[in-house]
Amino acid sequence: MPGIIGKKIGMTSVFSPDGESIACTVIEAGPCVVTQVKNEETDGYRAVQLAFGEKKEKNTSKAAIGHFKKANTTPKRNVAEFRDFRKEFDGLVELGKEIRVQDVFVEGDFIDAIGTSKGKGFQGVVKRHNFAGVGGQTHGQHNRLRAPGSMGNASFASRVPKGKRLGGRMGTDRVKLANLKVVKILPEQNVIIVSGSVPGAKNATVILQK
Repeated sequence: MPGIIGKKIGMTSVFSPDGESIACTVIEAGPCVVTQVKNEETDGYRAVQLAFGEKKEKNTSKAAIGHFKKANTTPKRNVAEFRDFRKEFDGLVELGKEIRVQDVFVEGDFIDAIGTSKGKGFQGVVKRHNFAGVGGQTHGQHNRLRAPGSMGNASFASRVPKGKRLGGRMGTDRVKLANLKVVKILPEQNVIIVSGSVPGAKNATVILQK
């Protein structure tokens, strides 16, 4: 399997054999259900669709209910498609089969985590783009420490150029962090612990993939 869907629980620290404290993220990964298998003959590419998290049937569309019934499972909250999985997983991706975290990863693997970053609302250029501000208060500067500075030329163009880094909405972006090490797997709790931080708030959906 190329990946699994999970939910971010929070952060903790784990001690390495050398006594070093490693900041880690705890993720409840799976169990996921295979709700669709695509192949090159019918769909033009190889992919497997996984579903994770329970959802009330009254809040699910009739089309989605029928889709999940084909896999003989209850409605799920999160669905993700993993493309181009390796051929050795052909027997594992049968429709309706349950996928657990130990079926996908082992301790020591390096994986990628995809999530939605926390929303921070409207922010200025210092926080959003790491600007330093205009600087000191000489030459008539006043209350300009966090200002964006010059916007561009005045006479020619007479407008703010496209792509100018200014204040604006920050966060709620799809973020992918690569090469996070799997520190520990707890199969009984469906938990995986990875080194470093993972984008998103607590209880946010996270996609883990190789």
